[in-house]
Amino acid sequence: MTNEASVTRAQLSNRLMVLLKEVHTAPLISFWVWYRVGSRDELPGKTGISHWVEHMQFKGTPRFPSGLLDRWISREGGMWNAFTYLDWTTYFETLPADKIDLALDLEADRMVNSRFDPEEVEAERTVILSEREGSENEPLFLLGEAVQMAAFDRHPYRYEVIGLKEDLRRLTRDDLYQHYRRYYTPANALIAVAGDFETTLMLEKIEKAFGGLPAGEAVKREIPPEPPLEQERRITVKGPGSTVFMHLAYRAPAASDPDFFAFTVLDSLLSGPSSLNMFGGGGVSNKTSRLYRALVERELAVSVGGGLHATIDPYLYDLVITIHPESSPEAVLKAIDAEIQRLQEERVREEEIQRALKQARALFAYGSENITNQGFWLGFSEMFATYDWFAHYVENLSAVQAEDVQRIAQTYLQPQRRVVGIYQPTGEETPA
Repeated sequence: MTNEASVTRAQLSNRLMVLLKEVHTAPLISFWVWYRVGSRDELPGKTGISHWVEHMQFKGTPRFPSGLLDRWISREGGMWNAFTYLDWTTYFETLPADKIDLALDLEADRMVNSRFDPEEVEAERTVILSEREGSENEPLFLLGEAVQMAAFDRHPYRYEVIGLKEDLRRLTRDDLYQHYRRYYTPANALIAVAGDFETTLMLEKIEKAFGGLPAGEAVKREIPPEPPLEQERRITVKGPGSTVFMHLAYRAPAASDPDFFAFTVLDSLLSGPSSLNMFGGGGVSNKTSRLYRALVERELAVSVGGGLHATIDPYLYDLVITIHPESSPEAVLKAIDAEIQRLQEERVREEEIQRALKQARALFAYGSENITNQGFWLGFSEMFATYDWFAHYVENLSAVQAEDVQRIAQTYLQPQRRVVGIYQPTGEETPA
């Protein structure tokens, strides 16, 4: 057992990693279980399986029937949820401190005893296909999926987490169960707990609940690196509605790459800071960003936003623009390229760097302040790096200089290294 700046790290005999952080600001505890499996780990023909398995985890176990789980959590004044992403799947409960045993017992039980009843699997197939079809009514989903697929030739990051419709139709109950048995093991998991507890007692509780589970294997999938983009790719998606959208995607560094922090400052400066927290952050406007001034204030666009993602492998930096009715994609792209060229050729003024840093730090603070968010960050950073990544995040941002931002713009934001996606509306109404 080790202690790193108020965070205790331990490993059980079955190789289950545990991170604990005492936070005594309120009588609450947030308990998270992270599994090292996401859409990155899916094989062709089985896209969406990780997300589907997450759904099945809410169908209960012999000990915890599905119809009672939500009632029990709510009765104790708690909240619970789950997320599946590119690199991981996570489950959490935030409960009053004296009720946290419910979370430990539930998560230990469904790590090994989740039901995959064939009838429930088929019912969930209908739910997920309906979720997928609902997303297909959203122009930004259709455009984003097409851009994501165009940005990668072979890396699993090319697929949406929800999966392809044809795969969702043919996945079987046995496919789901085998995926669950392979990845939902102590050796492939991490527990992160933040809140009002005493570390030694919490570790004893975790040992009692999880220590007897069979270790399984830590699954590591080696994925060949994606070839670099050498030529700009342009795609057009047509669909219902009356609004034109643009989605630009540039290849971006992995979260463990030192360039990630300079890219974070560039993102804040160019389009406004991106939240890395699944719960988002609040209170930070992007109206001082260069693209807001160049596009929205000049009525070339109605809105503009950027997105930088913390991932294991190099992923994407996204710019999503709602085109103004009196403007055009060509005019918007010309204005974006002019702003990027400025970043590449002109040194950013120190006051602008400091403002971008201040905004990025503020958004990070907003997304880190409550007990649930602190539990999230404990585990999240371990999925692609270590907790040190989170602990030194602000320090690493503050070390970014103007020349670093210029270098990032020159290295990553080249036209030949991007996908340009346009959503062209047909004028038809979006299906209800």
